[in-house]
Amino acid sequence: MNHPRIRPSHTAGACLLALLAGLSFGARAQGVAYVSSEKDNALTVLDLKSQTVIGTVATCKRPRHMRLTPDGKQLMAACGDSGQADVIDLATRQSVRKVSMGEDPEAFDLSPDGKTMYVSSEEDGALTIIDLASGKHKQVEVGKEPEGVKVSHDGKQVYVTSEVTSLVHVVDTASQKVIKNIKVGKRPRRFALTPDGSQLWVTNELGASVSIIDTRKLEVVATLKFEVKGARASDITPVGIDMSADGKRAFVALGRANHVAFVDVAERKVTDLVLAGKRAWGLSLNKAQDRLYVVNGLSDDLTIVDVPAAKALKTVPVGRVPYGVLLVE
Repeated sequence: MNHPRIRPSHTAGACLLALLAGLSFGARAQGVAYVSSEKDNALTVLDLKSQTVIGTVATCKRPRHMRLTPDGKQLMAACGDSGQADVIDLATRQSVRKVSMGEDPEAFDLSPDGKTMYVSSEEDGALTIIDLASGKHKQVEVGKEPEGVKVSHDGKQVYVTSEVTSLVHVVDTASQKVIKNIKVGKRPRRFALTPDGSQLWVTNELGASVSIIDTRKLEVVATLKFEVKGARASDITPVGIDMSADGKRAFVALGRANHVAFVDVAERKVTDLVLAGKRAWGLSLNKAQDRLYVVNGLSDDLTIVDVPAAKALKTVPVGRVPYGVLLVE
């Protein structure tokens, strides 16, 4: 049986090599990363070139999930304890608007034209549909404790996970009705779509797995289980997921197993495991596809991973209980 390579973070003996790699990276990278901090009510701003924190942006209470607007000019952060999204102008890094999301919003996504917001409303067991121009809300009933939300590339469907029922609900955006319920692994959390939109990958936090859905058939066609040497199965809790631009690789944060899995999409096989921080949670891949940024919720830091080498380069302290990371390049 072939096992994935397990790549540890650099030790003291490798510090010089890591520093040189970091300097090389710093010369190439541009832009910033925004990291949502649940306990600080703020977004930490990391400069990608210097790999240092350059400031924070105050926001509403318990910011978690973030999205860029389709025009790339604004960032929207969902704040669970405020029941709203904070709209932040990226040029000034100032809040310009608050959008009511209802009680205890979890995750959200935007329509391709940026006019509609789709929000998982945990307490209501619903997908909340918000017209951003008028502020009007409409709800579509789904399973208990909805979490992940993903709009299809063409905007015709919205996918929603239900943690309690272990279902992915498929909502037709024209009729605003559930058209299919798909059984997946235990406690499904987040999504990634392949670039061609043919596959939807779903992380199952308590199933130590990813369910792969054929978006044409709307059915699970494969399940990928994760194993980490030395880790108990109950500690392998995948949540964050991202897909490379060419659709050849997926990257999955394995939660309390403290690793990130590199997955060959075609082979549906783990090729590498990279050690990150405590409770690797949200992650994001840069445009050059050579650096992966992983937030670690229990060690209050962010790990920068060299993708070609499958190796952690540097860990940077960020806000308390970091949840998600969003790159602006």
